[in-house]
Amino acid sequence: MNDDLVKLKEGEEPLFYRKVSRRTMLGGAATAALVLVQSAAGKVVQAGLPEAAFTAADPTKIQGLPPGEAGQKSPFEQLVRLPSDTSSRTPLQDLHGMITPSDLHFERHHAGIPAIDPAKYELVIHGMVEKPMVFKLADLKRFPAVSRICFLECSGNFRTGRENMTPQEICGLTSQSEWTGVKLSTLFREVGVKPKATWFLAEGSDAAVMTRSIPVRKGWDDALIVYGQNGEAIRPAQGYPARLLLPGWEGNTSVKWLRRIELSDQPFMTREETSKYSEPVRDGKIRQFSFEMDARSIITFPAYPTQLDKGWVEIRGIAWSGRGKIRQVEVSTDAGKSWQCARLQEPVLDKAHTVFRHLWEWRGGATEIMSRATDETGYVQPTLAQLLAARGEDMGGYHLNPITTFVLKRDGQVLFKPETWR
Repeated sequence: MNDDLVKLKEGEEPLFYRKVSRRTMLGGAATAALVLVQSAAGKVVQAGLPEAAFTAADPTKIQGLPPGEAGQKSPFEQLVRLPSDTSSRTPLQDLHGMITPSDLHFERHHAGIPAIDPAKYELVIHGMVEKPMVFKLADLKRFPAVSRICFLECSGNFRTGRENMTPQEICGLTSQSEWTGVKLSTLFREVGVKPKATWFLAEGSDAAVMTRSIPVRKGWDDALIVYGQNGEAIRPAQGYPARLLLPGWEGNTSVKWLRRIELSDQPFMTREETSKYSEPVRDGKIRQFSFEMDARSIITFPAYPTQLDKGWVEIRGIAWSGRGKIRQVEVSTDAGKSWQCARLQEPVLDKAHTVFRHLWEWRGGATEIMSRATDETGYVQPTLAQLLAARGEDMGGYHLNPITTFVLKRDGQVLFKPETWR
Protein backbone atom coordinates (compact mmCIF):
# COMPACT_ATOMS: atom_id res chain seq x y z
CA MET A 1 0.00 0.00 0.00
CA ASN A 2 1.46 3.33 -1.04
CA ASP A 3 1.71 6.32 1.28
CA ASP A 4 0.28 9.65 0.22
CA LEU A 5 1.75 13.09 0.80
CA VAL A 6 -0.75 15.65 2.04
CA LYS A 7 -0.33 19.40 1.49
CA LEU A 8 -2.49 21.68 3.57
CA LYS A 9 -3.52 24.82 1.73
CA GLU A 10 -3.53 25.58 -1.94
CA GLY A 11 -0.99 28.21 -2.91
CA GLU A 12 1.32 27.68 0.09
CA GLU A 13 4.74 26.21 -0.48
CA PRO A 14 5.36 23.31 1.93
CA LEU A 15 8.65 23.09 3.78
CA PHE A 16 7.83 19.77 5.39
CA TYR A 17 5.33 17.03 4.61
CA ARG A 18 4.07 14.30 6.87
CA LYS A 19 3.23 10.98 5.32
CA VAL A 20 -0.30 9.80 5.94
CA SER A 21 -1.35 6.27 5.05
CA ARG A 22 -4.24 5.68 2.67
CA ARG A 23 -5.98 3.79 5.46
CA THR A 24 -5.80 6.85 7.68
CA MET A 25 -7.13 9.03 4.88
CA LEU A 26 -10.05 6.70 4.26
CA GLY A 27 -10.77 6.85 7.97
CA GLY A 28 -11.54 10.55 7.66
CA ALA A 29 -8.26 11.90 9.03
CA ALA A 30 -6.76 13.29 5.84
CA THR A 31 -7.04 16.77 7.34
CA ALA A 32 -4.96 15.57 10.28
CA ALA A 33 -1.78 16.30 8.30
CA LEU A 34 0.68 18.33 10.33
CA VAL A 35 3.05 20.45 8.27
CA LEU A 36 5.22 23.48 8.39
CA VAL A 37 4.17 25.80 5.60
CA GLN A 38 5.58 29.01 4.23
CA SER A 39 3.12 31.86 4.07
CA ALA A 40 2.95 34.46 1.34
CA ALA A 41 4.93 36.78 3.60
CA GLY A 42 7.71 34.21 3.83
CA LYS A 43 7.00 33.28 7.44
CA VAL A 44 7.23 29.67 8.54
CA VAL A 45 4.10 28.75 10.48
CA GLN A 46 2.60 25.65 12.04
CA ALA A 47 -0.54 24.21 10.58
CA GLY A 48 -3.22 23.53 13.17
CA LEU A 49 -4.17 20.11 14.42
CA PRO A 50 -7.66 18.91 13.54
CA GLU A 51 -10.35 18.18 16.08
CA ALA A 52 -9.70 14.45 15.70
CA ALA A 53 -6.24 14.89 17.19
CA PHE A 54 -7.77 16.12 20.45
CA THR A 55 -10.50 13.52 20.69
CA ALA A 56 -8.38 10.49 19.82
CA ALA A 57 -8.48 7.72 22.41
CA ASP A 58 -4.76 7.06 21.96
CA PRO A 59 -2.55 10.10 21.15
CA THR A 60 0.33 7.75 20.39
CA LYS A 61 -1.44 6.78 17.14
CA ILE A 62 -1.52 10.31 15.67
CA GLN A 63 1.49 12.30 14.48
CA GLY A 64 2.19 15.22 16.78
CA LEU A 65 2.91 18.85 16.01
CA PRO A 66 6.39 19.63 14.66
CA PRO A 67 8.49 22.53 15.98
CA GLY A 68 7.55 26.03 14.89
CA GLU A 69 8.80 29.60 15.16
CA ALA A 70 6.86 30.31 18.34
CA GLY A 71 5.24 28.07 20.91
CA GLN A 72 1.48 27.96 21.18
CA LYS A 73 -0.85 27.40 24.11
CA SER A 74 -2.80 24.18 24.30
CA PRO A 75 -6.25 24.63 22.74
CA PHE A 76 -7.58 23.33 26.06
CA GLU A 77 -5.94 26.26 27.91
CA GLN A 78 -7.06 29.36 26.06
CA LEU A 79 -7.18 31.95 28.85
CA VAL A 80 -8.52 35.39 28.00
CA ARG A 81 -8.74 38.81 29.56
CA LEU A 82 -11.96 40.77 30.03
CA PRO A 83 -11.70 43.78 27.70
CA SER A 84 -13.49 47.11 27.84
CA ASP A 85 -12.94 50.33 25.90
CA THR A 86 -9.91 51.33 27.98
CA SER A 87 -8.75 48.23 29.86
CA SER A 88 -8.40 44.44 29.92
CA ARG A 89 -8.34 42.39 33.13
CA THR A 90 -6.03 39.52 34.07
CA PRO A 91 -7.78 36.16 34.77
CA LEU A 92 -6.35 35.84 38.30
CA GLN A 93 -8.43 32.74 39.08
CA ASP A 94 -6.85 30.79 36.19
CA LEU A 95 -3.16 31.50 36.81
CA HIS A 96 -0.55 29.28 38.44
CA GLY A 97 2.26 30.78 40.47
CA MET A 98 3.31 34.40 40.78
CA ILE A 99 4.18 35.45 37.20
CA THR A 100 1.53 36.69 34.79
CA PRO A 101 2.05 35.59 31.18
CA SER A 102 2.85 38.67 29.09
CA ASP A 103 -0.21 38.24 26.88
CA LEU A 104 -2.47 38.15 29.96
CA HIS A 105 -1.00 41.22 31.69
CA PHE A 106 -3.77 43.74 32.34
CA GLU A 107 -4.03 46.77 30.10
CA ARG A 108 -5.17 50.31 30.85
CA HIS A 109 -4.95 52.98 28.18
CA HIS A 110 -6.01 56.61 27.93
CA ALA A 111 -5.88 56.95 24.13
CA GLY A 112 -5.09 53.54 22.69
CA ILE A 113 -1.77 51.84 21.92
CA PRO A 114 0.65 53.88 19.82
CA ALA A 115 2.82 52.27 17.14
CA ILE A 116 6.44 53.29 17.78
CA ASP A 117 9.40 52.31 15.63
CA PRO A 118 12.16 51.27 18.06
CA ALA A 119 14.80 52.56 15.62
CA LYS A 120 13.30 56.05 15.96
CA TYR A 121 12.64 55.93 19.71
CA GLU A 122 14.16 58.68 21.85
CA LEU A 123 14.01 59.56 25.54
CA VAL A 124 14.84 63.18 26.42
CA ILE A 125 15.98 64.08 29.95
CA HIS A 126 16.25 67.81 30.64
CA GLY A 127 15.28 70.58 33.07
CA MET A 128 17.25 70.92 36.29
CA VAL A 129 20.19 68.85 35.10
CA GLU A 130 23.82 69.65 34.31
CA LYS A 131 23.78 68.02 30.89
CA PRO A 132 20.46 67.51 29.01
CA MET A 133 20.65 64.33 26.95
CA VAL A 134 18.74 62.28 24.38
CA PHE A 135 18.86 58.49 24.72
CA LYS A 136 17.97 56.13 21.93
CA LEU A 137 16.82 52.60 22.71
CA ALA A 138 20.28 51.26 21.84
CA ASP A 139 21.78 53.77 24.29
CA LEU A 140 19.56 52.50 27.10
CA LYS A 141 20.57 48.91 26.34
CA ARG A 142 24.27 49.78 26.60
CA PHE A 143 23.94 50.62 30.29
CA PRO A 144 24.20 47.83 32.89
CA ALA A 145 20.88 45.98 32.89
CA VAL A 146 18.90 44.95 35.96
CA SER A 147 15.85 42.71 36.36
CA ARG A 148 13.28 42.54 39.11
CA ILE A 149 9.94 40.86 39.73
CA CYS A 150 7.17 43.18 40.90
CA PHE A 151 3.48 43.84 40.42
CA LEU A 152 1.70 46.64 38.63
CA GLU A 153 -1.78 47.65 39.72
CA CYS A 154 -4.26 50.25 38.53
CA SER A 155 -5.29 52.56 41.36
CA GLY A 156 -8.93 52.01 40.37
CA ASN A 157 -8.69 48.23 40.78
CA PHE A 158 -11.94 47.36 42.55
CA ARG A 159 -15.38 46.34 41.31
CA THR A 160 -18.41 45.12 43.19
CA GLY A 161 -22.19 44.93 42.84
CA ARG A 162 -22.97 41.38 41.62
CA GLU A 163 -22.77 37.87 43.05
CA ASN A 164 -21.55 36.39 39.75
CA MET A 165 -18.16 38.12 39.72
CA THR A 166 -14.83 36.35 39.38
CA PRO A 167 -11.55 37.54 40.94
CA GLN A 168 -10.73 38.76 37.42
CA GLU A 169 -13.76 41.06 37.45
CA ILE A 170 -13.30 42.18 41.05
CA CYS A 171 -9.63 43.15 40.93
CA GLY A 172 -8.08 41.92 37.68
CA LEU A 173 -6.25 45.19 37.06
CA THR A 174 -3.10 43.83 38.66
CA SER A 175 -0.40 41.65 37.11
CA GLN A 176 3.17 40.62 37.79
CA SER A 177 6.19 40.31 35.49
CA GLU A 178 9.94 40.07 35.52
CA TRP A 179 10.99 43.46 34.18
CA THR A 180 14.39 44.23 32.65
CA GLY A 181 15.95 47.59 31.94
CA VAL A 182 18.25 50.29 33.29
CA LYS A 183 18.02 51.99 36.67
CA LEU A 184 16.71 55.54 36.41
CA SER A 185 19.35 56.53 38.97
CA THR A 186 21.97 55.51 36.41
CA LEU A 187 20.53 57.99 33.90
CA PHE A 188 20.20 60.63 36.63
CA ARG A 189 23.94 60.36 37.23
CA GLU A 190 24.60 60.52 33.51
CA VAL A 191 22.76 63.85 33.08
CA GLY A 192 23.77 65.24 36.48
CA VAL A 193 20.54 65.96 38.37
CA LYS A 194 20.87 69.19 40.32
CA PRO A 195 20.56 68.95 44.12
CA LYS A 196 17.51 71.26 44.26
CA ALA A 197 15.50 69.09 41.85
CA THR A 198 12.77 67.37 43.88
CA TRP A 199 10.25 66.32 41.20
CA PHE A 200 10.32 65.06 37.64
CA LEU A 201 7.69 64.92 34.93
CA ALA A 202 7.25 61.63 33.09
CA GLU A 203 5.63 62.05 29.68
CA GLY A 204 4.34 59.34 27.35
CA SER A 205 4.10 59.13 23.56
CA ASP A 206 0.44 58.09 23.38
CA ALA A 207 -2.26 60.31 21.92
CA ALA A 208 -3.25 61.35 25.46
CA VAL A 209 0.36 62.46 26.15
CA MET A 210 0.03 60.88 29.60
CA THR A 211 2.02 62.89 32.16
CA ARG A 212 2.64 62.45 35.88
CA SER A 213 4.75 64.26 38.47
CA ILE A 214 7.05 61.92 40.38
CA PRO A 215 9.24 62.70 43.42
CA VAL A 216 12.93 62.52 42.51
CA ARG A 217 13.53 60.33 45.57
CA LYS A 218 11.67 57.50 43.80
CA GLY A 219 13.95 57.90 40.80
CA TRP A 220 17.02 57.54 43.01
CA ASP A 221 15.46 54.60 44.85
CA ASP A 222 14.12 51.74 42.68
CA ALA A 223 12.68 53.29 39.52
CA LEU A 224 13.59 51.64 36.21
CA ILE A 225 13.34 52.40 32.52
CA VAL A 226 12.35 48.97 31.22
CA TYR A 227 12.46 47.48 27.74
CA GLY A 228 12.10 43.79 28.68
CA GLN A 229 9.24 41.77 30.15
CA ASN A 230 9.36 38.08 31.05
CA GLY A 231 12.41 37.47 28.90
CA GLU A 232 11.26 39.28 25.76
CA ALA A 233 10.72 42.85 24.61
CA ILE A 234 7.82 44.49 26.44
CA ARG A 235 4.56 44.21 24.55
CA PRO A 236 3.15 47.29 22.75
CA ALA A 237 0.26 47.41 25.23
CA GLN A 238 2.80 47.59 28.06
CA GLY A 239 4.78 50.52 26.66
CA TYR A 240 7.00 49.21 23.84
CA PRO A 241 9.74 50.06 23.24
CA ALA A 242 10.41 51.51 26.74
CA ARG A 243 8.42 52.60 29.77
CA LEU A 244 8.91 53.91 33.28
CA LEU A 245 8.48 51.36 36.08
CA LEU A 246 7.87 52.51 39.65
CA PRO A 247 7.60 49.36 41.80
CA GLY A 248 4.75 49.43 44.32
CA TRP A 249 3.22 52.67 43.05
CA GLU A 250 -0.14 53.13 41.33
CA GLY A 251 0.07 51.93 37.74
CA ASN A 252 -0.54 55.23 35.95
CA THR A 253 2.68 56.68 37.37
CA SER A 254 4.67 54.00 35.50
CA VAL A 255 4.22 55.97 32.30
CA LYS A 256 4.23 53.86 29.15
CA TRP A 257 5.87 54.75 25.84
CA LEU A 258 8.09 57.12 27.83
CA ARG A 259 9.55 59.93 25.72
CA ARG A 260 10.47 62.75 28.12
CA ILE A 261 11.64 63.33 31.69
CA GLU A 262 11.87 66.90 32.97
CA LEU A 263 13.46 67.69 36.35
CA SER A 264 12.01 70.48 38.51
CA ASP A 265 11.78 71.74 42.08
CA GLN A 266 7.99 71.36 42.25
CA PRO A 267 5.22 69.10 40.92
CA PHE A 268 3.75 69.96 37.53
CA MET A 269 0.05 69.63 38.52
CA THR A 270 -1.00 67.81 35.38
CA ARG A 271 -4.52 66.72 34.54
CA GLU A 272 -3.81 63.17 35.69
CA GLU A 273 -2.95 64.26 39.23
CA THR A 274 -5.50 67.04 39.77
CA SER A 275 -8.85 66.25 38.15
CA LYS A 276 -7.90 62.55 37.95
CA TYR A 277 -6.11 60.08 40.23
CA SER A 278 -6.98 61.96 43.39
CA GLU A 279 -9.68 60.95 45.84
CA PRO A 280 -12.07 62.64 48.27
CA VAL A 281 -11.55 62.15 52.00
CA ARG A 282 -13.42 63.56 55.00
CA ASP A 283 -14.24 67.27 55.54
CA GLY A 284 -14.29 68.07 51.83
CA LYS A 285 -10.59 67.46 51.37
CA ILE A 286 -8.95 65.79 48.38
CA ARG A 287 -6.07 63.36 48.77
CA GLN A 288 -3.40 63.87 46.13
CA PHE A 289 -0.17 62.04 45.28
CA SER A 290 -1.23 58.85 47.08
CA PHE A 291 1.36 56.83 45.22
CA GLU A 292 1.82 53.57 47.16
CA MET A 293 -0.62 50.71 46.70
CA ASP A 294 -1.86 49.41 50.04
CA ALA A 295 -1.63 45.78 51.14
CA ARG A 296 -4.27 43.57 49.63
CA SER A 297 -5.22 39.93 49.05
CA ILE A 298 -7.86 37.92 47.26
CA ILE A 299 -8.83 34.26 47.24
CA THR A 300 -8.61 32.89 43.70
CA PHE A 301 -9.86 29.39 44.58
CA PRO A 302 -12.55 28.57 45.48
CA ALA A 303 -14.20 31.60 43.92
CA TYR A 304 -17.07 32.19 41.53
CA PRO A 305 -17.94 30.19 39.38
CA THR A 306 -16.47 27.17 41.22
CA GLN A 307 -18.79 24.30 42.14
CA LEU A 308 -17.10 22.79 45.19
CA ASP A 309 -17.22 19.17 46.37
CA LYS A 310 -17.10 18.14 50.02
CA GLY A 311 -13.74 17.19 51.43
CA TRP A 312 -10.29 18.72 51.67
CA VAL A 313 -9.83 21.96 49.76
CA GLU A 314 -6.69 24.00 49.22
CA ILE A 315 -7.79 27.61 49.53
CA ARG A 316 -5.35 29.70 47.53
CA GLY A 317 -4.88 33.24 46.37
CA ILE A 318 -2.45 36.13 46.04
CA ALA A 319 -1.43 38.99 48.31
CA TRP A 320 0.67 42.07 47.62
CA SER A 321 1.74 45.44 49.00
CA GLY A 322 3.33 48.52 47.48
CA ARG A 323 5.18 49.19 50.72
CA GLY A 324 7.32 46.07 50.85
CA LYS A 325 6.94 42.36 51.50
CA ILE A 326 3.84 40.51 52.60
CA ARG A 327 4.45 39.34 56.17
CA GLN A 328 1.26 37.36 56.77
CA VAL A 329 -1.98 36.27 55.13
CA GLU A 330 -4.86 35.02 57.25
CA VAL A 331 -7.84 33.04 56.01
CA SER A 332 -11.27 32.81 57.59
CA THR A 333 -13.67 29.97 56.74
CA ASP A 334 -16.42 31.03 59.18
CA ALA A 335 -17.38 34.51 57.97
CA GLY A 336 -14.64 36.29 59.90
CA LYS A 337 -15.30 34.77 63.34
CA SER A 338 -11.84 33.21 63.43
CA TRP A 339 -8.66 33.46 61.35
CA GLN A 340 -5.87 31.02 60.54
CA CYS A 341 -2.47 31.83 59.06
CA ALA A 342 -2.04 30.67 55.48
CA ARG A 343 1.24 29.32 54.12
CA LEU A 344 3.16 31.82 51.99
CA GLN A 345 4.75 30.30 48.90
CA GLU A 346 8.38 31.22 48.34
CA PRO A 347 9.81 33.45 47.13
CA VAL A 348 8.24 36.27 49.13
CA LEU A 349 9.55 39.33 47.30
CA ASP A 350 9.45 43.07 47.87
CA LYS A 351 6.45 44.78 46.24
CA ALA A 352 5.38 41.56 44.57
CA HIS A 353 2.44 39.21 44.33
CA THR A 354 2.83 36.45 46.91
CA VAL A 355 0.92 33.20 46.55
CA PHE A 356 -0.77 31.89 49.72
CA ARG A 357 -2.30 28.48 50.44
CA HIS A 358 -4.48 27.08 53.24
CA LEU A 359 -5.71 23.50 53.58
CA TRP A 360 -9.30 23.23 54.82
CA GLU A 361 -11.88 20.47 55.11
CA TRP A 362 -15.31 21.54 53.91
CA ARG A 363 -18.04 19.37 55.38
CA GLY A 364 -20.93 20.78 53.40
CA GLY A 365 -22.17 23.65 55.51
CA ALA A 366 -22.98 27.13 54.24
CA THR A 367 -20.29 29.64 55.14
CA GLU A 368 -18.22 32.59 53.96
CA ILE A 369 -14.49 32.55 53.17
CA MET A 370 -12.16 35.51 53.03
CA SER A 371 -8.51 36.54 53.35
CA ARG A 372 -6.63 39.51 54.78
CA ALA A 373 -3.01 40.52 54.26
CA THR A 374 -0.49 42.18 56.55
CA ASP A 375 2.67 43.73 55.12
CA GLU A 376 6.05 44.28 56.73
CA THR A 377 5.07 47.80 57.86
CA GLY A 378 2.34 46.27 60.05
CA TYR A 379 -0.50 47.55 57.83
CA VAL A 380 -3.50 45.19 57.89
CA GLN A 381 -5.89 44.96 54.95
CA PRO A 382 -9.16 46.65 56.03
CA THR A 383 -12.82 45.84 55.51
CA LEU A 384 -14.89 48.12 53.30
CA ALA A 385 -16.61 49.41 56.46
CA GLN A 386 -13.22 50.43 57.87
CA LEU A 387 -12.36 52.25 54.65
CA LEU A 388 -15.67 54.10 54.82
CA ALA A 389 -15.07 55.05 58.44
CA ALA A 390 -11.64 56.45 57.55
CA ARG A 391 -12.53 58.29 54.35
CA GLY A 392 -16.26 58.94 54.44
CA GLU A 393 -19.11 57.89 52.15
CA ASP A 394 -17.95 60.24 49.38
CA MET A 395 -14.68 58.40 48.86
CA GLY A 396 -13.92 57.86 45.20
CA GLY A 397 -12.99 54.69 43.37
CA TYR A 398 -9.21 54.88 43.81
CA HIS A 399 -7.04 52.94 46.27
CA LEU A 400 -9.80 50.64 47.50
CA ASN A 401 -8.38 47.42 48.92
CA PRO A 402 -11.12 45.86 51.05
CA ILE A 403 -11.24 42.29 52.33
CA THR A 404 -13.05 40.26 49.67
CA THR A 405 -15.62 37.65 50.68
CA PHE A 406 -16.96 34.63 48.83
CA VAL A 407 -20.15 32.84 49.91
CA LEU A 408 -20.10 29.04 49.90
CA LYS A 409 -23.56 27.48 49.70
CA ARG A 410 -24.58 24.02 50.90
CA ASP A 411 -24.80 22.75 47.33
CA GLY A 412 -21.16 23.75 46.71
CA GLN A 413 -21.90 26.87 44.69
CA VAL A 414 -19.44 29.71 45.30
CA LEU A 415 -20.57 33.32 44.84
CA PHE A 416 -18.98 36.70 45.40
CA LYS A 417 -20.43 38.73 48.28
CA PRO A 418 -20.89 42.22 46.85
CA GLU A 419 -20.63 45.28 49.07
CA THR A 420 -21.65 48.76 47.98
CA TRP A 421 -21.17 52.15 49.55
CA ARG A 422 -22.85 54.54 47.12
